[in-house]
Amino acid sequence: MVAFPELQEPLRDELIALRFGAERDIPEILIAHQDDPTMYVRLGAERPPSGAELGREAERAEADRLAGSHLELTIVETGSDDCRGRIAVGNVDDDAARAELRVWVAPQCRRRGYARRALALAAPWLFEACGLKRVAVLTETDNAGMLRAADAAGFVREGVLRGYWRGTRTRIDAVVLSLLPADLR
Repeated sequence: MVAFPELQEPLRDELIALRFGAERDIPEILIAHQDDPTMYVRLGAERPPSGAELGREAERAEADRLAGSHLELTIVETGSDDCRGRIAVGNVDDDAARAELRVWVAPQCRRRGYARRALALAAPWLFEACGLKRVAVLTETDNAGMLRAADAAGFVREGVLRGYWRGTRTRIDAVVLSLLPADLR
């Protein structure tokens, strides 16, 4: 069974750290969505989140973590606690021990390797501490930044799921990139 144990210390490298998402991240999340008004589309949402929705998500976070159903990891710069992005661990399949990762980085922090570093920090922990045997990143075919980040973090491109997401006017294709524990060795 997949479980998300408590993080004793944030997962970190010399540039960033990952900690559990918290209510204190809400202002930076809202600002990131204001600064990139189409970010919600890349995250598969119908619209940007509201502060109230993010508050309810924060209230459910501990129960979701303990149930092994969903987890938000916040990306912060080393030496800071301000949210610079997030990795959402969702679509958890207990029987198959797999999950999908959705990553976003605040517009002012893009092109610094934060997404790559965050994926590289999260994946070993998800395998070793949480019991997952496969993690995948799904992104739109034209999301070059996420494709580069996942590739640089060791994820293997598997192919395109045609018409995977429902868009406002048409179906949207998704590129699937995956990582297995053996890929880290």
